[in-house]
Amino acid sequence: MLDAIIIGAGPAGISASLYLKRGNKDVLVLYHGESQLEKAHKIDNFYGFPNGISGKDLYNNGINQARNLGIDVIDSEVIDIKIDNNIFTVKTIDKDYQARSIVIATGNKKIKPNIQNLDKYEGLGVSYCAICDGFFYRKKKVCVIGNDNYALAEANDLKNVTDDITILTNGLELKKETDFKVDTRKIKSLGGNEVLEYVEFEDGTRLETRGVFIALGVAGGVDFAKKLGILVNGENIKTDENMKTNIDGIYATGNISGGLLQINKACYEGAKAAIDIIKYLNNDK
Repeated sequence: MLDAIIIGAGPAGISASLYLKRGNKDVLVLYHGESQLEKAHKIDNFYGFPNGISGKDLYNNGINQARNLGIDVIDSEVIDIKIDNNIFTVKTIDKDYQARSIVIATGNKKIKPNIQNLDKYEGLGVSYCAICDGFFYRKKKVCVIGNDNYALAEANDLKNVTDDITILTNGLELKKETDFKVDTRKIKSLGGNEVLEYVEFEDGTRLETRGVFIALGVAGGVDFAKKLGILVNGENIKTDENMKTNIDGIYATGNISGGLLQINKACYEGAKAAIDIIKYLNNDK
């Protein structure tokens, strides 16, 4: 049983881990995929680097700093988070971890495919959360767009409401074996009258469906938030001044909380969340 699990190894997540570790808390950092920070060629406006630093170097320096302090920083994709009696279970593709608190510091990684009419049918057949909207598609034909663990996790959630599920890889190869129906054709557009009725492929053929669930790449912070009942504002997670969400023990920091998308702000929020988590954990004993 850990005191805290942090999802994301950018400035917000690593800053939170450093403060938690120095507060004598058992903390684990999980991350996967490329960070937005790594894409920055050069950063000139962050304290302490008179000649600037590349985003990739700053990102790796942060991870190494945490590891040098004895913090486990593990590259493993998180696919789900569960709550039971104020204990959080974080499920990855490798194993499950349990903790008394969670920090979501994933950045804002929402990926939307380039498919005609996608925006038109959002809320009318297009969804980004199987747990949230699956109920509306009971016993109906549905599709999940994606080709990796996240897509398969969404499809598994949909099994509770329908047995007619197709994975659409949109021209890519599925990275994992599955018992779900799989269609690898490239998607051109979505169509229907008032609501979504079909997917049209680039070869001109169509697949009838009543629901399409977008699950590209890896799950992001808002994806987890919606499943857990955390309040969101568009693509951002709502928090109070201490970075706490509406669910006790869950915090959100960095770009996922919105506002100024800068490293300075991410570091501040990570520290702010960690300090409040320490108080929360100490009072919970």
